Amino acid sequence: MMEMLTILQQNGMLFLMGQYPNGPLGGVLCTLLVSVLAIVFALPLGVLLSVARVSPYRWLRWPATAWVYVLRGIPLLMVVFWTYFCLPLLLGHTLSGFGTMLITLVIYESAYIAEIVRAGIQALPPGQYEASRALGMSYTRTFRLVILPQALYNMLPSLVSQLVSIIKDSTLGYVINVPELTFAANQVNNQLLTKPFQVFAIVALSYYIICFSLTWLANWLERRIAQKRNRSHPVASSQSGTLLVTKPVIEE
Repeated sequence: MMEMLTILQQNGMLFLMGQYPNGPLGGVLCTLLVSVLAIVFALPLGVLLSVARVSPYRWLRWPATAWVYVLRGIPLLMVVFWTYFCLPLLLGHTLSGFGTMLITLVIYESAYIAEIVRAGIQALPPGQYEASRALGMSYTRTFRLVILPQALYNMLPSLVSQLVSIIKDSTLGYVINVPELTFAANQVNNQLLTKPFQVFAIVALSYYIICFSLTWLANWLERRIAQKRNRSHPVASSQSGTLLVTKPVIEE
């Protein structure tokens, strides 16, 4: 334990932010930055894919379904390599490791977010959609104003949990020289040479603290949403101080 504290004291800033400001941003801050940006950019794409997945139009539903099934069926490392080698050929210039990893996570995580949002949409009572259409709202307007706001609100805990998965997936950025936490730890390990267990124990503890905190947040959000949902569906309602009972009255 004392050795770990000594390593943190000597290399704490490298673990936290890499070589910044004298070099690229790295460490914990780089890990969090690429993960948060990935879920921010993957969320709109995932929402579009989820809407296409539940669409009655096959020309929308089939390509979205293929996108989701293909990406969920292959390892993330393969997508990292495809992005790293293919995008420069398509764009005509090379990308930084950070940009490559960000694009990879956006593409890959959009398939998982699409399934999360699709589950939220299909969990809503069908009467929500039917009532909106009965009021004359178009298909697009119904999803934009009625269905998606409720689905996204209900899916907040799952989206936070997906952020935990993205943070752990970001460690694969090490293979393309993204200066995230694992890469910073390897730099420290190359300097010390004789203390790999202590160095990577610090990395494991850092990931545990971050992921445990986000998991706690997801559980807290889930409890709050459940409490709000229970309060919004009372058995009886009160109006002007009088209890209204829903039991019908039968006249003689």
